[in-house]
Amino acid sequence: MSAGLRIAPVALCLLLAAATLLGCDRSEQRAQAAAAQAAAVEAAAKQGEAAFDDAVAKGNWPLARAQADVLMQDYPQSKAALRVKAQYEAVKARAEAEREQARLEGLWNYNREPVKGGVQLAAMIDAQHDVDVDGSGAKPVQLIFRDHPSWGRSAYLVLRKGDFDCYRGCRLKVAVDDQPAKTMAGSRPETDEAIAMFIEDERALWRMIRGAKTLSIQFPVKAGGTRTAVFEVGGLDRTQMPGWD
Repeated sequence: MSAGLRIAPVALCLLLAAATLLGCDRSEQRAQAAAAQAAAVEAAAKQGEAAFDDAVAKGNWPLARAQADVLMQDYPQSKAALRVKAQYEAVKARAEAEREQARLEGLWNYNREPVKGGVQLAAMIDAQHDVDVDGSGAKPVQLIFRDHPSWGRSAYLVLRKGDFDCYRGCRLKVAVDDQPAKTMAGSRPETDEAIAMFIEDERALWRMIRGAKTLSIQFPVKAGGTRTAVFEVGGLDRTQMPGWD
């Protein structure tokens, strides 16, 4: 009995020592696992950062923004995400500007049509908002720049319904962006083929919209009064109409 009592404290100490060593070993394993996981996160984040840097170097701002969004969402605490975050607002602004420019460019349509004597060129855009010119409801108003081998160069508005009050000539109020409006001459040809009204100084109109974002044209209508059509002209590809500049 007495020998057993003397041995028990020794055994207990050994058990406690073993448990302490086991606890230390588990803590070290957890620390090693956490370090390995952190290293894996940083490695994956660095790949995202490399993709972001490559997109920036190529000037692909939408892709750069997308890469940054993924990186900051998936690895927000990584060093790579923090580095990318410092550039994010500038990249985002460029991506949005590029997307807006693409939208503006898509508003224009261009046409090359073989006609007697050569090729007719045209650049066409619809007004930003439809316009009600005769009480029948809002409908598109189109602006066209045309270059015809026989008829020459012209700029004109086209309606779907209603009519212009411009058969004997009229005065139009034309403005770009927030600049004061200028008065320009208009004329409605005696034809039923199209509801069209020419803006007499097409070259001046073409020059006016260089670098402009919007063009507004106020015109008289047969139903009475005037209407205004606003065009987002910032996406015009001027090279489509050679010789106009």
